[in-house]
Amino acid sequence: MPDFSVEDSARSKGHFFIAGVDEAGRGSWAGPVVAGAVILEADNLIPPLRSELDDSKKLTVRKRQTLFEMLPTCASIGVGIADVNEIDRLNILEASFLAMARAISDLPQKPGYVIVDGNKVPDLPYPGEYVVKGDSRSLSIAAASIVAKVTRDNIMVNLAKTFTGYGWERNAGYGTQEHKMALERLGVTEHHRKSYAPIIKILSKS
Repeated sequence: MPDFSVEDSARSKGHFFIAGVDEAGRGSWAGPVVAGAVILEADNLIPPLRSELDDSKKLTVRKRQTLFEMLPTCASIGVGIADVNEIDRLNILEASFLAMARAISDLPQKPGYVIVDGNKVPDLPYPGEYVVKGDSRSLSIAAASIVAKVTRDNIMVNLAKTFTGYGWERNAGYGTQEHKMALERLGVTEHHRKSYAPIIKILSKS
C-alpha cells in the first residue's frame, strides 16, 4: 500500500508542498490523455483516504469515485488534458508530459517539489523526481492517479453519448473486442488517435 515515504524523503531534503502526478489514458485508442496533480499534507488527510488510497487500477469504479469526491476536502488538486490532435502531433509520451505540466499549472497551490509516476520527469519549472510504480508507493501519486482516471472515465462516458456503439462508457476507448468490432462496423471518429497502429490499419482499409 502507498504511504508518505517518498514524500518524507523529499521533505528531509528541504522540499515542501510536494505534488504527486500521474496520468490516465496512454494506451487508449480514443479520447484525450488526462493527468492529475495532487498535494497532500499528512496532518490534513482524513482517515478513509489514508487507509484506502491506492493505485487507481486496483480500485473498483465505486471506490475510485468515493475517494475522488473526498479528495477536495483535504488536498490541492489540478487536472491537465492533452487532446487527440496533440497526441497525434506530438506522440503520446510528449502529450502525457504536456497534460502533466497543465495539471501542475492548474494546482491552486503551487508545489515546491514534484514526484511523477513512471521513469521520466517532464520538463517543469519545479524540482522533482520520477518514482517507478509510484501509484503503489506514494499516497500523493495514488491520489493523482485517481483524479486522472475518474476525470478521464467521465470524459469518455460523455463522449459515448454522442459517439454511440463503441462502448466507451465501458472500455474508456481501450482496445477491447467490443471497440475493435465497432471500428470495423462504424469506422474511425474524430476522437480516435490516428497515429496509433490499430487506427492506421482501419483507415488503410477505407
